[in-house]
Amino acid sequence: MSFTYRGLEAVLERHLVAGEEVDRQLERVRQQNPRIAAVTDRAAQLGDELVLDYAGFCDGEQFAGGTAKMQTLVLGSGMFIPGFEEQLVDKVPGEAVTVNVTFPESYHAENLAGKAAQFQCVIHEIRVKTQYELDDVFAKEIGGCETFGQMWEKMRSSLQAYSDDRGEMDLQDRLLRQAAETLEFEPTEKQISAELDVQMENLSAQLAQQGLNLDMYCQFLNTTREQLREDARANAIQSIRCQAAIEEIVSAENLEATQEDIGEAVAVVARQNKMTVEELKPYYDAQFEAALIRSVLTSKVMRLIRDAATITEKEA
Repeated sequence: MSFTYRGLEAVLERHLVAGEEVDRQLERVRQQNPRIAAVTDRAAQLGDELVLDYAGFCDGEQFAGGTAKMQTLVLGSGMFIPGFEEQLVDKVPGEAVTVNVTFPESYHAENLAGKAAQFQCVIHEIRVKTQYELDDVFAKEIGGCETFGQMWEKMRSSLQAYSDDRGEMDLQDRLLRQAAETLEFEPTEKQISAELDVQMENLSAQLAQQGLNLDMYCQFLNTTREQLREDARANAIQSIRCQAAIEEIVSAENLEATQEDIGEAVAVVARQNKMTVEELKPYYDAQFEAALIRSVLTSKVMRLIRDAATITEKEA
């Protein structure tokens, strides 16, 4: 196979983050982080957030799953058994309260369904949620900055870095596809079918995370599984060609994944999954290692193509 992967040309469009984008993101952060303040001068009201301990009893016996320490509960949220939250209204911190309720007949625990129960509760704190102003207090308590001006600039830098990273990833992906287009290689029907199977499985997994399935997705798009698969054919062929191009470059350039490379890749996976490398070890098998090696080699190939290309930068 012969193809061109050095000396390619592409345009890198750099999006400069506008002030309006920074303002919108800061507003999102404000909406997602209400200010929580303790209430000390009145009793609990609907809408307050309580911090409490409780222990549940049925027929005089404490039952499993009915005990909690320092639990948070917003009165009126309907998160607890009907009648529970209302009995905590007008109570104050330090007060011991006996809440009497009856479990619904449809309650998931059959041993409790339809039965009367008592919860011994102790309220530790009453809290209210309010919105921050976009000021220095917000910057200190949420942004970890001394002033709002510093937080604004920190947010702008973060958004710009994210935009630049996405732009670079897009550039390298376009260069790889550009190189793959020159490859004298045509995938077989067996290869295309296998790739389509993988793409359909990935789509199913993504839909499952949203509580959907392929049939529901097809109904929403007014299509069929067969048509969905056919629509993905061009992308599958391109994906196979890109992988073939990567393998050809790895061979031609004698690229390899060193133990140091693999170790760094493991660390990245651990960070992405909020785990330590030690916690990741039980999942480290031959398949996992093969995936890491493919990832390392793909990154090296894309960097090689990028470094050997002529890039024209333009502000978008």
